[in-house]
Amino acid sequence: MAHPILPLYAQSVFDMDAQIITLLITAFFAAQFLAGPFIGRLSDQRGRLPILLISQIGTVIAFLMIGFAQSAALLFIARVLDGVTGGNIVVAQAYVTDIMPERRRTEALGYTMAAFGMGFIVGPAAGGILASRFGPHVPFLFAAAAALVTVFLTWLTLEESLSHTEKARNRESRQARLRPADMVKNVALMSVLIISFLSRFGMGLLIGAFALFAEAVLFGGHDFATVSLGVGLMLMVVGIGQFLTQIFVLPATLKRFGDPLIVVLGVVARAISMFLLAIATEPMLGALSLAVFALGSGLLFPPLQSLLTKTVVRELRGGVLGLNQSAMNLGVILSTAVAGTLFALNPALPNFLGGILYCLVLIPSMFLWTWTRNSGRLKGEQLAVSS
Repeated sequence: MAHPILPLYAQSVFDMDAQIITLLITAFFAAQFLAGPFIGRLSDQRGRLPILLISQIGTVIAFLMIGFAQSAALLFIARVLDGVTGGNIVVAQAYVTDIMPERRRTEALGYTMAAFGMGFIVGPAAGGILASRFGPHVPFLFAAAAALVTVFLTWLTLEESLSHTEKARNRESRQARLRPADMVKNVALMSVLIISFLSRFGMGLLIGAFALFAEAVLFGGHDFATVSLGVGLMLMVVGIGQFLTQIFVLPATLKRFGDPLIVVLGVVARAISMFLLAIATEPMLGALSLAVFALGSGLLFPPLQSLLTKTVVRELRGGVLGLNQSAMNLGVILSTAVAGTLFALNPALPNFLGGILYCLVLIPSMFLWTWTRNSGRLKGEQLAVSS
């Protein structure tokens, strides 16, 4: 609800320029980059449910801080807090892998991402409507209320997926350790991490400048209310597209293709979408490009995460998901940090570079596909461990 209009909020209320606005996004992902592996490992050792609740409460507090902010500095503090406690996606993914058999893991992760994507169906449109009708502060207060409802739903409906014995084993096992030297030797793991990093770098170029690109190009000459509403509705297309992909397209695709090939298809779709957005000069073509981007997202990440969980021992599942999240966040940190500067040079430049980057992502994606085909299956190559 609130994230898509944050750049417009920072620009209109605090008179921040494009380079500083994109650093707001960078601050969130930088904090999440540092905290991700720790939160994932903590959920292995202390349980998924308490860590999930803590992260959701952090989101509530962060949105309240943004909604009542009186200075740009407070916006940055709130974004850092949300990033540090923003491990709910990692913990949710670990929860799913705990309770689902391996053969259904990709499909289940797709449904999990679809549930998160539901927020992008209602949220951006609601945020745009609220900002245009009631002012730029209101969407963040509504987002805080929605996050608080999520806290209560999690508390009342979910049960812990790890037993006391499993948590104790995860704390004490000599296998439950991530060492850089062992990760480098794990070919499948490194391939997944490279794909995740580069994919999110391309996405960061999009999200870092999209609201500004829409204001300057797609909705050029319109007022704040119109631009806010237009950006919200266009980003709603992403939510709808990703939701439909993960509910209908992904399960059908899994019946015909394996995880590595679906990853390749997702990367191709994202490359096409970025080039389409780069040449878009009106909202309809922009919306079409976002729909293709959503298709790529829906196909790319669930099988990639499923492959990831098969590359390590069970005790490291949460930790390696957190590591993967940090790799993705590092990509967003670097890309959003430069997106504003690229936009200042040429509004379409971030989108063109994103398209080129996704063409490069095809290299490790094809390598992963070829490697798994030659080996017959992804054998769950595990990290070497030691005391």
